[in-house]
Amino acid sequence: MKKAVVLSVMAIIVLTLAVSCNQKGKGRAEVTKELQGTHKGKDVYLFTLTNKQGNVLKLSSFGARIVWIEVPDREGKKDNITFGFDTFEGMINGDPYFGSVVGRYANRIAKGKFTLDGVEYTLTLNNGPNSLHGGPGGWHSVVWEGEIVKNSQYPSVKFTYHSPDMEEGYPGNMHVEATYTWTDNNEIIIDYTCTTDKKTVLNITNHAYFNLHGAGNGDILDHELVIKASRFVAVDSTLIPTGELRQVAGTPFDFTTPHTVGERINEPYDQLILGKGYDHTFVLDNVEEVDATVYDPLTGRFMEVITDQPGIQFYCGNFLNGTRIGYGGKPYTYRSGLCLETGHFPDSPNHPDFPSTVLNPGETFTSRTVYRFSVK
Repeated sequence: MKKAVVLSVMAIIVLTLAVSCNQKGKGRAEVTKELQGTHKGKDVYLFTLTNKQGNVLKLSSFGARIVWIEVPDREGKKDNITFGFDTFEGMINGDPYFGSVVGRYANRIAKGKFTLDGVEYTLTLNNGPNSLHGGPGGWHSVVWEGEIVKNSQYPSVKFTYHSPDMEEGYPGNMHVEATYTWTDNNEIIIDYTCTTDKKTVLNITNHAYFNLHGAGNGDILDHELVIKASRFVAVDSTLIPTGELRQVAGTPFDFTTPHTVGERINEPYDQLILGKGYDHTFVLDNVEEVDATVYDPLTGRFMEVITDQPGIQFYCGNFLNGTRIGYGGKPYTYRSGLCLETGHFPDSPNHPDFPSTVLNPGETFTSRTVYRFSVK
């Protein structure tokens, strides 16, 4: 990877594109945009969204990623609760997925192969025998175009990317949009829109890590989790679906009622052993508005996840090992963050009985995911 150019504070060009978002009230909602640096000859911008509560969401055009979510605890103390890095160079060279938009196909595709209309496509292998998260040159690793959304009710930024035909082996020129909106209710609304000029497959998500204690402040094993899913996708030793959608009832995967992440994680259950913990897609019941919740009894922070997608990947940081140094010099250690990635199931192109991930020319894929933060 070409070495990133790190700009000094004096060299940062601050674009004072603050917008009022047409809101009334005591607080001022705004978005600012500033140059972070350059990557592979393209400028990378940092967007800071502040809602009327004074809470802050920061986004980078590198990977269209979330790099900072600052929300209060029950005492009103604010802290950042998502993973990121102190410097631009740290972000470019750090974990590729922290907070990023992932595509063209999030999660794994077995042996990096799938077939459409009798044509076999071969993808880049980057996860043992499989392709993961769109390959090493996937959407997490590119610079997106970013613009402040004008006349929005709340602070909002739209990122766009043109994914060329056969990028990482995927057919079709695809136009991708990911729009983030930061509401006064501390909701991150992510709206995705995708079109293609050739039949292809698509699974898009956001790969933010959360620690409601504050990023880098211990592990997430005491976080209380609810996932409204009566089944999950069973996997093999390479985390590829076996085809079984297993009932959660009577297993450590039953989060239909609250359980802490760590309560059953060390049980000698086959899927926990294969995944080295939780690293599985849950088949959402999609009955109620809220599909998953996370509660931190220590701080009182509460997160709700709402999606129109059929699944949610719950990953609890099994492969974090402390080598990534985050904000304030704090290492991201084993199980110090969790992900709830909304989307389709892994390896769906090779499982015709799974919900389809095919996108045809003339069709428009749209999807919305909401992460809502509060206290209790």
